[in-house]
Amino acid sequence: MPRHITLDDARTLPRWQRPTALLFLMAFAMPIGFSVWLALLNNFVVDAANFDGADIGLLHAIREIPGFLAVGVILVIMVMREQVLGLVSLVMLGVATALTAQFPQMGGILALTFISSVGFHYYETVNQSLQLQWLPKDRAPQMLGWLMAAGSTATFLVYFVIMVLWEPLGLTYNTVYMVGGGITAAIAIFAMFAYPQFEAPTPQLKTFVLRRRYWLYYALQFMSGARRQIFMVFAGFMMVEKFGFEVHELTALYLINLMVNILIAPLLGRIVARFGEQKALVFEYTGLVCVFLAYGGVYFMGWGLMIAAALYVLDHIFFGLALALKTYFQKIADPADIAPTAAVAFTINHIAAVGLPVPLGLLWLFSPGAVFLLAAGMAATSLCLSLLIPRHPVPGHETRLAGALPTPAE
Repeated sequence: MPRHITLDDARTLPRWQRPTALLFLMAFAMPIGFSVWLALLNNFVVDAANFDGADIGLLHAIREIPGFLAVGVILVIMVMREQVLGLVSLVMLGVATALTAQFPQMGGILALTFISSVGFHYYETVNQSLQLQWLPKDRAPQMLGWLMAAGSTATFLVYFVIMVLWEPLGLTYNTVYMVGGGITAAIAIFAMFAYPQFEAPTPQLKTFVLRRRYWLYYALQFMSGARRQIFMVFAGFMMVEKFGFEVHELTALYLINLMVNILIAPLLGRIVARFGEQKALVFEYTGLVCVFLAYGGVYFMGWGLMIAAALYVLDHIFFGLALALKTYFQKIADPADIAPTAAVAFTINHIAAVGLPVPLGLLWLFSPGAVFLLAAGMAATSLCLSLLIPRHPVPGHETRLAGALPTPAE
């Protein structure tokens, strides 16, 4: 079999060897390693190194540095194909996750977090590019929804195993990290040899791309990174610090969340396809404003555990609609811009993600509720920006302002 094959010719391959099958395999493999790391993280850092809010903020700031440097993908794809880079990044994520519990001190935790984060963020950058290149525009929202469901299924299996077996088998952090990370690395190595290299119809630019007509996409990415970081760093940490969740209890909450996501994710794709990106994002950001305000109420109003857990699930449902941001860019982009812009967008997304965790960790020490009120303000800013998305975005009509101030597509 030829090692290089066009997307059109790939239709003759067995279904399991086609580009969409590879996207599903990668979507399933990545969450195994990452979810093991995330599921145990809050308990592991508290038990192993006595982390407090400031320490967890520092860890996540370190974790987001590779995301900020995702623009470096442009340099790497000059010498390595995107598909290969994506799989190599998965191996890096898996191996670093497997070794996490071997270094239970602050320095070791931060170092391995950085290495695994390089793998995670470079994989995510390349994966987004490949999705938008390999999926047809008319089917992209639905397929992205199914890919989200595949990732949620993998994460569900990880959390279910941890929840059910953690106490009966007396599992240790080291055992779970080794198994989860090893599975991710093994799947990636299999994919390197089992799949040909797929050739997209439009060669990708291998230079830095920052176009004025993509400004709204960049702005939404920036706000998404800032808002998402608050959730990633502090929502799970709140469940451990405020409500005293153990590993299996926090994992049970994740499981409930994932069961909902597995059912809802394909529906979210159909919603975006039916109602368009603008309406989907307006609904998402409106919901997130309410959710973050309610998170603040957990502290300011003394709301209890059940409300906090319900908000955690709702949070993930609304975040799932972020796939509309991908398809919005797919509709306005020059096909040759997809790979370099994915790298630039990841860097923009992580500007706030690198800068916010440490100061917010310090703010957390004085007023955890204020952190979530700040997130509500960020969601409200995203809501205002989303109102500028046209119902039918295309090159040259990227925003509603383009109708009044037309600019030629670059």
